Amino acid sequence: MADRLKIALAQTNPTMGDIQGNLARLRAARMEAAAKGADLVVASEMVITGYPTEDLVLKPMFLDAARAAIEELAKDTADGGPGMIVGGPSRSDAGAKPPLFGKVLNSAYILDEGKVVTLRSKYDLPNYGVFDDKRVFGAGPLPGPVNYRGVRLGVMICEDMWTPEVSECLEESGSEILIVINGSPYELEKTEERIQLAVQRVTETGLPIIYVNQVGGQDELVFDGASFALNADNSLPIHLPAFVEAVEVSQWERGDSGWHCANGLREAPDSGLEGNGLGGRADAGIEPIYRTLMLGLRDYVNKNRFPGVILGLSGGIDSALSAAIAVDALGPERVHCVMMPSPYTSRESLEDADEAARLLGVKLDQVSIEPAMQAFGGMLEPILNGYAAKANAGDTTEENIQARSRGLTLMAISNKLGYMVLSTGNKSEVSVGYATLYGDMVGGYNVLKDVYKTLVFALARWRNQVLPPDAMGPAGRVVPERIITKPPSAELKPDQKDEDSLPPYDVLDDILKALIEDEESIAGIVARGHDRDTVNRVWRMLELAEYKRRQACPGVKITRRAFGRDRRYPITNAFKGPA
Repeated sequence: MADRLKIALAQTNPTMGDIQGNLARLRAARMEAAAKGADLVVASEMVITGYPTEDLVLKPMFLDAARAAIEELAKDTADGGPGMIVGGPSRSDAGAKPPLFGKVLNSAYILDEGKVVTLRSKYDLPNYGVFDDKRVFGAGPLPGPVNYRGVRLGVMICEDMWTPEVSECLEESGSEILIVINGSPYELEKTEERIQLAVQRVTETGLPIIYVNQVGGQDELVFDGASFALNADNSLPIHLPAFVEAVEVSQWERGDSGWHCANGLREAPDSGLEGNGLGGRADAGIEPIYRTLMLGLRDYVNKNRFPGVILGLSGGIDSALSAAIAVDALGPERVHCVMMPSPYTSRESLEDADEAARLLGVKLDQVSIEPAMQAFGGMLEPILNGYAAKANAGDTTEENIQARSRGLTLMAISNKLGYMVLSTGNKSEVSVGYATLYGDMVGGYNVLKDVYKTLVFALARWRNQVLPPDAMGPAGRVVPERIITKPPSAELKPDQKDEDSLPPYDVLDDILKALIEDEESIAGIVARGHDRDTVNRVWRMLELAEYKRRQACPGVKITRRAFGRDRRYPITNAFKGPA
């Protein structure tokens, strides 16, 4: 039996469907780990393909390409260097015909001595929130340990750690170290939750655990990495940094009471954990959110090969913060801003947009939409005569024409230059429909889609004081102070303020969080101190705006109930609830 083992945690950023590119990343991680003396390299869930694959994993040619890449990687292990544990799909029935629902397994391949030694498949398939694993995958059997160079490893896949059944089975069948490969996306407070779940599994089994997570953006999801090792005494000897690729070798030694990991790299978790020898930071709540938004946008733009982004810079807080995140993610040379004033745009907004662009060092063009407003007014007057169709004396029709003129302008520039339009609406406004379809909602991606308005302000204040790691933007203030302090306004009519149409944002956000995140009843929200009429009004606005959200672009998920796959409500919905 081996008494020492060096296990590398390979936290990589795969690109969905780029099987050869992902193979190259794994080879590079193995070379780095080998140079550090590793005996084994552990990578993340479905790392050879990217995760989640959705229905792409049902294509036989996709499965064949993934398996061929894994076998090619296995051949590398004939060099006497470290073996590998890598995630990828496998077929439970090679003779099945498409569609392969339930015939594909989410597996961990063990590679050594030039071949695929064995594999273990995911037993507990998540089917909640953003996960539809039961739709495309079949469940593997309860696993037994893998004998790797004289050490019995208990290999699990992501959700298998969230309940005790798999780890208990592995402990009872003789496993000595638990290894979990993961594709676990970022959510608020999830870093601490993962560690606490690992503590539960360690406490139940008496076995140490290695947790390796994917890093990087995949459409709405951002995987934050933050891989770690946990000893049987619940000490945390290894904790990798979040939001970046990393390869760290953990050193294990067998003692009288089992295997123990020596202290290595210990990056403080982004949540404010007090125990396990790691202290939280004062900014721990805001920094991971901002870095999630940065990474989600960066990977969406880069993996889809856009040269950059274009957005409307209005002089308001949402567009200013979106521009700052874009500059931090991509660099100022890849961010193009356009100010599109109307007759209702204030001088202060023009000045604030100029100042925001100057602070960020981005290109700012100005395109007046007044000619478009007048043109639409003239075009529609024969039909809408008598319905206040003139551009200077209108209702929401004319307000929407302004927003759609701006959307059309941005899309035209995008079509010519190839830059992706970045939508800038926040979760509060999207929740209640305070946004215009085909207007300010146009775009390929929305970095603030899951960010409530009150958090928008907090993020702007934080970014003015802190330059995040890996940010490509300037240090110091990037959002002008007046943008943060002035009352928010869409500026679609004279002297307009958001609070003319909506409750104050601190009230609105508290009601929305109760309705969306907690599915709280009207009575329960009223009991928290809110006015019943206001709660009912917000609830109806939330329900009526579902048709808009169905047509919205994707955006970064940071909460447990992001719009889209997390929260699926019918558009046609006559349920009114209590009065």
